[in-house]
Amino acid sequence: MNPIQQHPHHSTLVSILWNIANGLRGTYRPPQYRRVMLPLIVLARFDAILSDHADAMKALFDQDRGRPESGRLPQVLLDKKLTEIVGKGRKQTLYNTSGFNLARLLDDPDHIRANLVQYINGFSAKAKDIFDKFEFEKEIDKLDEANRLYKILQTFVGDLQSQGLTLSPDAISNSQMGYLFEELIRKFNEQANEEAGDHFTPREVIRLMVNIAFAEDHEELKKAGVHRTIYDPTCGTGGMLSESEKELKGFNQAISLGLYGQEYNAESYAICCADLLIKDEPAEHIIFGDTLGVHNAKDKNNGFTPHDGHQGKRFDYMFANPPFGVEWKIQEDFVKKEHQERGFGGRFGAGLPRINDGSLLFLQHMLSKMKQPETDEQGSRIAVVFNGSPLFTGDAGSGESNIRRYVIENDLLEAVIALPDQMFYNTGIYTYIWVLSNKKSAKRCGKIQLINATRYCRKMQKSLGNKRNELSEQHIADITKLYADFKETPDSKIFRNQDFACLKITVERPLRLNFQAGGGRIEKLREHTAFANLAKSRKIKDKGQIQADEAAGREQQEALIDALKSLGGTLYKNRKDFLKVSDPALKALPFAVGAPVKKAVLEALSERDPTADICTDGKGNAEPDPQLRDSELVPMPSETEFPLSLGYDNETNLSALLAALRPAVQAYMQAEVLPHVPDAWVDESKTKLGYEIPVNRHFYEYRPPRDPAEIKAEIVELEQEIMQMLGKLN
Repeated sequence: MNPIQQHPHHSTLVSILWNIANGLRGTYRPPQYRRVMLPLIVLARFDAILSDHADAMKALFDQDRGRPESGRLPQVLLDKKLTEIVGKGRKQTLYNTSGFNLARLLDDPDHIRANLVQYINGFSAKAKDIFDKFEFEKEIDKLDEANRLYKILQTFVGDLQSQGLTLSPDAISNSQMGYLFEELIRKFNEQANEEAGDHFTPREVIRLMVNIAFAEDHEELKKAGVHRTIYDPTCGTGGMLSESEKELKGFNQAISLGLYGQEYNAESYAICCADLLIKDEPAEHIIFGDTLGVHNAKDKNNGFTPHDGHQGKRFDYMFANPPFGVEWKIQEDFVKKEHQERGFGGRFGAGLPRINDGSLLFLQHMLSKMKQPETDEQGSRIAVVFNGSPLFTGDAGSGESNIRRYVIENDLLEAVIALPDQMFYNTGIYTYIWVLSNKKSAKRCGKIQLINATRYCRKMQKSLGNKRNELSEQHIADITKLYADFKETPDSKIFRNQDFACLKITVERPLRLNFQAGGGRIEKLREHTAFANLAKSRKIKDKGQIQADEAAGREQQEALIDALKSLGGTLYKNRKDFLKVSDPALKALPFAVGAPVKKAVLEALSERDPTADICTDGKGNAEPDPQLRDSELVPMPSETEFPLSLGYDNETNLSALLAALRPAVQAYMQAEVLPHVPDAWVDESKTKLGYEIPVNRHFYEYRPPRDPAEIKAEIVELEQEIMQMLGKLN
């Protein structure tokens, strides 16, 4: 976190608000403090804007309501007139008709509950909806029943005033307020032991994402009359939308922006909408709902949208930090239905990831909302932050691999940037920014840039949860320059799209067995299930019949053992030769030997033997040995043209692809496999196409182990220091 972006009294404000929150102890457990503190902070922000106009707003409202219903102003016109009282130039509706403000509420302690509820209900519709999402009235009742309501409100107002502080937007900017909210929520999350996937993106990481997304578009964005749309499908409290807006306004104050988002968490949604209302920006483009979709969602009359809330819309820029490693079971039915029924006509045509991580579902969702250069004036650019899993998780042909395949083959991935660890509040893991675009510059076409920014950070003076590292403004500028320069450096490597594709081939080796009806092998037969089942009855209730069946089965077992012993101890290195003597012996038994038992006999009497003859099937083809089966990754030839004709079912046009790539596979076998195992071959029916982006592998630097003598000397030195310190204790 960059201190210059925070309020000068940030730490003091956090301390005051946290101390106020501790006053809730008893009525609330610490993880529940947020239920009161977050809506109270939003209320204080609104109050600072509206407080001076309380009487005028109430007078106008009462005057209108005093008329006969037919003579009242239309709601739209009334909203406009009430909002004009707050500020003539204000565009977004915001007012309160109750006549109260925080100061007046404290003047009447005996009616604090009723007056506060009236105050909340007096807000304009969108502001009222914000408090509904917080379910604040329920918390008001709870505090009132515990005789804490007036005291908490009094402490909240008084402690801030005693320090000469206020939460007014004039004193604390929305960006500074964002830091304040995020640190408080981080502390609440620590108390609640929230999962690592549910966390905020540090503002300096957002600034890096924003700078990179706009890096190649500065000249276009500076033009007069330019309009751009920005979208975050997991917008949380709106940090990415706010920072992107701030960046664009920084070099074109007149730019026209449309901010769009969707958030499933009611609390985060409320904070995001409050932020926009306070800045006098439209909040109706922020949708409360589940971006991926929920099948048969219950209607709770709270405005929840159980699907994409911006269907049919496309955006210029998109930013997101989807939850890390969070399962999507709740959305599973909806997502699978769209995938199966709509394919590429929907959002998830390339494939579905494993159920325990939905990150790549959000990526596909964002790709579906890119403006198309063929039909629009410009395409789109996406910056999304993931953990390491989407880079490589999933075997060749899996849903994850197919999603990466779609991105790479369609030349949508511009860069992957590896960030330092310990950058996020609730997790210390390494994270990666993916930059995607369908308007690549000529120099980037057909290529992907990998940037190692893991060393571009500085230690924080004070850790915030798991966050111990931060990006300075210089680090952001340096990483952005690495991206914009698009050159090979120690921290920037450039690859062809084909470098991240491979064929996963299955390498088989022949099965070689010897056979012997002796040497202890016959006794192994008793361990096989099929042999043991001979002495088990299928009857359930007839005990007499069960005993008779079991006795007959034991006789069959012993007869089979005797027949095998009669074969002698000859060692056979050819399976067909052994079958010539064993089959007649089994057929001579007074009962039919079933296929499962025959298989058990061959398994018990055989051992792998590299000097034995190859076992073959009925057509004379060599049988593969499952224990010697291996897989190899064959790099995609650089001359291969993308996108491939292979369907995403991994079957359509597979034979044509294998035929085209067979020379590459054969060359790989000749160079890497056959010199070591000359009898190996490739089972083409098992060949799959795979894609992964091994960022860390490409920046790995070998460090030889330290000299043992050096390590020993350090240990001896430390031991001496310890002994000296212990000596001082005597």
